Amino acid sequence: MGDVNAATPEYKGWLWKWTNYVRGYQRRWFVLNNGMFSYYRTQLIDGELPTSCRGMISICNAFISSVGECNFVVSSGSTLCWHLRAQTEEIKQRWITELELHKNKLQIELDDEDESNTTMLDLNDFYNESKVLNQKLENMTTCNELINKHWVALHRRLSELDVLRMGEGVETVSIDSKGITERVTLFKISSNAMVAACNEYVSLVTSQSSRWVKALHHERELRCRLEETCETLAKQQLQLEQSCREQSTSLSRNTSSMTGTVATCTSSNDSEISDDDFHDAMEVFENAVHPSKHHRRSESGASAASLCSVSKSAGYDSCSDDDALNDIRNGGNIVGFPTEMAGKSRRTPPGSAALRYLESPRPAATPTRKYRTAIPEKPEMTLNLWATMKNCIGKELSKIPMPVNFNEPLSMLQRITEDMEYAPILDDAALCTDQWEQLALVAAFTASSYSTTSGQRTGKPFNPLLGETFECDRMSDLGWRSLAEQVSHHPPACAFHVEGRGWTCWQEFTMTSKFRGKYLQIIPQGMAHLRFDATGHHYTWRKVPTTVHNIIVGRLWIDQHGEMDIINHETGDKCHLKYSAYSYFSRETPRKVTGVVMDRKGEARYLVSGTWDGHIEGARIELQPNSVDDVGAKKPPKFHTYPSRVLWQRVRPPASHDRMYYFTEFACSLNEPLDGVAPTDSRLRPDQRLLEQGDWEQSNMEKIRLEEKQRAVRRLREAAIEKVSREGGSVLPAAWEPLWFNKQLDTQTGSIIHKYNHTYWEAKRKQDWSSSPKIF
Repeated sequence: MGDVNAATPEYKGWLWKWTNYVRGYQRRWFVLNNGMFSYYRTQLIDGELPTSCRGMISICNAFISSVGECNFVVSSGSTLCWHLRAQTEEIKQRWITELELHKNKLQIELDDEDESNTTMLDLNDFYNESKVLNQKLENMTTCNELINKHWVALHRRLSELDVLRMGEGVETVSIDSKGITERVTLFKISSNAMVAACNEYVSLVTSQSSRWVKALHHERELRCRLEETCETLAKQQLQLEQSCREQSTSLSRNTSSMTGTVATCTSSNDSEISDDDFHDAMEVFENAVHPSKHHRRSESGASAASLCSVSKSAGYDSCSDDDALNDIRNGGNIVGFPTEMAGKSRRTPPGSAALRYLESPRPAATPTRKYRTAIPEKPEMTLNLWATMKNCIGKELSKIPMPVNFNEPLSMLQRITEDMEYAPILDDAALCTDQWEQLALVAAFTASSYSTTSGQRTGKPFNPLLGETFECDRMSDLGWRSLAEQVSHHPPACAFHVEGRGWTCWQEFTMTSKFRGKYLQIIPQGMAHLRFDATGHHYTWRKVPTTVHNIIVGRLWIDQHGEMDIINHETGDKCHLKYSAYSYFSRETPRKVTGVVMDRKGEARYLVSGTWDGHIEGARIELQPNSVDDVGAKKPPKFHTYPSRVLWQRVRPPASHDRMYYFTEFACSLNEPLDGVAPTDSRLRPDQRLLEQGDWEQSNMEKIRLEEKQRAVRRLREAAIEKVSREGGSVLPAAWEPLWFNKQLDTQTGSIIHKYNHTYWEAKRKQDWSSSPKIF
C-alpha cells in the first residue's frame, strides 16, 4: 500500500512491475514526488541515502490507463511504458487517483512558469494582479498629463512664433525656434511613453485574461465531474432503496413459506419439465465443460452447511449452523462467502444437502482459542538459482541438499495437513442420503486441496526427519483433528490420519519426482481413503501429478494435470475427474476440472465442473425413459439436468499474503507454537522456526546439523546390524518402527500401509512422551 506524507506531496508504496517474459512481474518500490514517478529495488527509508533509481517517468505528459482488476499502465508516449500490478483493486485505484491528481496539478502549474502554485486563484493573487494593473493605469494617466502640458506649451510657443514673425527680426526668430524644438522633443518623448504604457497594459491584461479563462475552464471541468459523480451516487442510492424495499416486502413471505416452497418444487418437479429441459447425452458431458451455458440456477446457491463451513475454514469466528440458517432466511450473506455467489438465484433440487440441512440438527462449534492469521514477513533476499540447481539435473529430489532460501516455514507434514482446510465439505457429505451427491462433494473436496498451490506459492516445504510428527487439533472450531508422522526416510513416506464429525480419512503419502531442467514433476504414489460412519461408504483416490515450471529461468508457476478416479467400494459408484493441463494456445479456462459421477452400471448421475483454484459446481442429472415418435421409432435417450449449485468456493487469501510466502490464514496457523505437543512435533523444529523469524543464515546451519544428526543415527543402526550379522548372531537389532502408526494390510488395494494405532491422543492427555525419540 502507498502512504501519503502530509508535509510533501509524495505517494509511495510497493507495486509489481512487468520486466520481461523470463522474469515476469517483479516487486519494486515506487515513489511519486515532484511530478516524477520513479521506482527502486528496495524500500527507501527516511534519514538514509537513497539507492540508485531504476527508472522514472514525468507525470505531466504521461498516459495512465486501467487494465483488468489489479493491473494498470503508465506510459510516457513512445519511449517508456510500465505495466504495473497492485496487490488489490483498492490499492490500484489509489495509485491511479494519485497519478491523475499530480498530472492535473502539473498541467495547471505549467501554464504560468512564474507562479509556483496556480491551481486556484485565491484573494492574494487577485489583489496583487489588481495592484499591478492599477499601477500601469496610473502610469498611463501621468503620461497623458505630461502630453497635455507639453501640448499647451508647444501651442503657446507656436503662437509667439507667429507674433515674432510679423513684428521682429530674423535673429530673434532663430532663438525662439530652438525653444520650439525642445518642446517638440518633450512632446515626442511623452507620446512614446504613453504608447509603451498602453502596450504593457494591453499585454498584461491579455495574459491575465488567458490565465483566468484557463483557471475558470479547469474549475468548470471539476464542477462537471462533481455533478456526474453526484448523479451516479444518486442513481446507486435509488437502486439500493428499491432493493431494500423489495427485500423487506418479500421477507415475511419468504420466511413463512420457505419450507412449503421447497416441498412444492419437489412435488411439482415432474410437471415443470418441458421440452427445453431435455437434451442429448452428449450435451450432458458438454455441461461438465461449460456449465453456465446449459444449467439454470437455483434459489439456494449452496447449502447453508457448506457456506458456514467455508466461513469456518477461512479463519473467521466460528458460527453455529443455526446462525447460518438465519442469515439465509434474512436474505444476508454468510461471512467469508462471495456476495456474487450468495446473491445468485438458484433452485434447490429435491433431496439436496441444503434441504436436509434445514431438517438435521448439528452441534454448534465452541472454539476454545483464536489462532493467528499472519506470520513474520519474508525478508527481501536474492539467490542464484542456477548456481544451486545446475548440478542437480537427473538426481532424486529427496537426496538433493537444498538451502532454506527455497523453502517455506512449513514441513511436508504440515502441507499434507493443509489439504484439510476445506474439510467442512466432508461434514456436509456425511449428512447426504443421496450417494451420488455425496460422491460429488467428495470430488469437490479432493479438488479443494490443490487451491493452496495457486498463484505464486512455489516454496518448498521442509523434508520431515524420520520420526517427526505433526498434530492439528481443530475439533473445537472446525470439527476435526489430525496426526501425521514420517514413517520412512528412504523412500520418504508419511502416514496421515484425520478424525472428523461422522467421517475418517487416512492415507500414506509418498511420491517420486523427476527433474528435467526446465520443470520439476511430482508424482504422488500413495492412496487416500475416506469412510463415512453413517453409511459405511468407503472412498479411495490417488492424487494427480504436480508440475513446477520454469525451474531455471523465468517465474515459477505450478500446474495440476491428469485424471483421477474416486471409487465408492461399497456401492461401486465412481467419479472420473480430469484436470486439464494449462496451455498458452488453448482457449479453455485455465486450471479447469471436469468430471462425471457414474453408478455401477456406468450411467451418468452427477456432473462436476469448475477450477481447482476457484470453485467447483455440481448438478444432478436423471435419465428419462425412451419415447416413441409418430412413426413408432424410439427417440434417443434424454437427460434431465437439475440446476447446478456451488459445492466448494475458495476463500480469498489475506491482502498481505505475498509477503508471507503466499500463505492462507489457515496455513499461517499451522506452525503457531503450542504447548503440550509431542517433542517430535514440526512446530519444535529449530531450522523451520528460524526461517519463519527471518534468520536464514542460522536456519541453514540448523538444517545441516539436523540432517547430519539423522545420518549419524542411521549409520549407527546399520553398523549394529552389520556387526551382528558378521558375528553370526541369530537376533538382529530391531529396525526403526513408527511410534503412532503400524503396518497393516489395506483390504481395498491389497498393499501394506501404515495405519493409526489410536494411542497418540491418550499419550497427549497424560503428557507421556517417554517413548518419543529425540530427533531435534
